[in-house]
Amino acid sequence: MRDELLQKLSGGDLRSIEKADLIADEIKNQTDFDNLFNCLYSDDRLIVMRAADAIEKITVKRVDFLCGHKQEILAFSKHADNIEFKWHLALLLPRLSLSGNEYSNIWELLSSWLLDPTESKIVRANSIQALFELSEQNTTAKEKLNSILIEVEKENIPSLLARIRKIRRK
Repeated sequence: MRDELLQKLSGGDLRSIEKADLIADEIKNQTDFDNLFNCLYSDDRLIVMRAADAIEKITVKRVDFLCGHKQEILAFSKHADNIEFKWHLALLLPRLSLSGNEYSNIWELLSSWLLDPTESKIVRANSIQALFELSEQNTTAKEKLNSILIEVEKENIPSLLARIRKIRRK
């Protein structure tokens, strides 16, 4: 199955998700998910991006599929270089069951991605979303999040302001 997945995930360019949606619909059990997850180890940036996209979509409803991959996701997040992978990692991180120390480390990582003006706008916007979701798990984090958002608002970047408005409406 892994070879079939790699074939479906390859080709085209970084602007296209190709068959990631189709693959997300095909994954029905943990074994299939694990095969897809292993595609994140590919040297092909396109494959990693599309596999991460499919994983993100699947775990909206099936967060349990991530349980056996927590340490790998945490390791990926510390070393992710390409922005497309970071887009998806930012949204996967709050779906993990985190210990207190892991929660703090992930909060700091996402905050650093958000506050870095050289980071991709999509990574930054997804970091806003992720921090919001993390703050829903820890009431003391809401105040920290508000302080961070006030800082980001000063940059006056439309995409980030739109995400902040969406978060504040909730």
